[in-house]
Amino acid sequence: MKVLLWHVHGSWTTSFVAGEHQYVLPVNDERDADGRGRAQSWDWPASAREVALSRLGDEDIDVVVLQRPHESRLLRELTGLRVGVDVAAVYVEHNAPTGHAVSTRHPVADCEELVGLSVVHVTRFNAMAWDCGAARTTVVEHGIPDPGAHYTGEDPSAAVVVNEPVRRWRVAGTDLVIDLARRVPVHVYGIDTALLQAASREVGGPDLTGRLHDLPQSELHRALGHHRLYFHPYRWTSLGLSLLEAMTLGMPVLALSTTEAPYAVPASAGLVSNDLGELRQAAMRWLADPAGARECGVAAREHALAHYGLPRFLTDWDSILKEVAR
Repeated sequence: MKVLLWHVHGSWTTSFVAGEHQYVLPVNDERDADGRGRAQSWDWPASAREVALSRLGDEDIDVVVLQRPHESRLLRELTGLRVGVDVAAVYVEHNAPTGHAVSTRHPVADCEELVGLSVVHVTRFNAMAWDCGAARTTVVEHGIPDPGAHYTGEDPSAAVVVNEPVRRWRVAGTDLVIDLARRVPVHVYGIDTALLQAASREVGGPDLTGRLHDLPQSELHRALGHHRLYFHPYRWTSLGLSLLEAMTLGMPVLALSTTEAPYAVPASAGLVSNDLGELRQAAMRWLADPAGARECGVAAREHALAHYGLPRFLTDWDSILKEVAR
């Protein structure tokens, strides 16, 4: 099957293109949001093929996987094809609602070009939270490649992964990262983390010199595994794949009890709580108890492999694509 999708979310797409289909990825000279093509920092198979925007009309597409409302218009302008009319299509919703949590309408419910399409949510929380009108909805939970059991926990510190921690301040829980860093050593990984040094000083936080890292994807997992624990501070996110990756590495995890995290993290794998004092105490307890931290990390890895492994994800998506394209 030939599947057209835009490269929107790198980690999710890395898992998606690991299947047995052919994947057409629009690309332009700028490699901007509507033409990123293949990933530059992930290793994708040859079956994930770049096609120039001007040549998309030459491709015999079986199904389109939409991820943003305007992609249906892009497809029509570039190929003349109408989703759900001239070509089979499905809409993937990666995010939790950004508007009011109980009254946000999904574009598929109201956009004329999208009405009638099925919506695939990546978490049960998203499926519950979005108002998708009469659209058919289903859930295909995340699946990630196994990065390997790289946990050593030799560094008595907490690791956090957050891109743009200053711009996404309260959404990403950056203020909670700084609060934890006042009590235990914290290392922050991600894009634009260097900006966090000045921001921490402005709010009376600790000096983070040497603890802010922007590493290529190929180095990130091994670096994370050296830390004693992983802290997932997001207040409002669908389900950060960095949390699942940390668990699969074999790290014990701390997370806020919001959105999908209570479902994703079993009690044996760490602590999910909105009691910040309880989270701090758990971090300090693991720093003083490497064996206890490792025990939780083993449980985290077992759970992540069983529930968020790549084979299950690809099998679920095969079923969706076959049903949509028939």
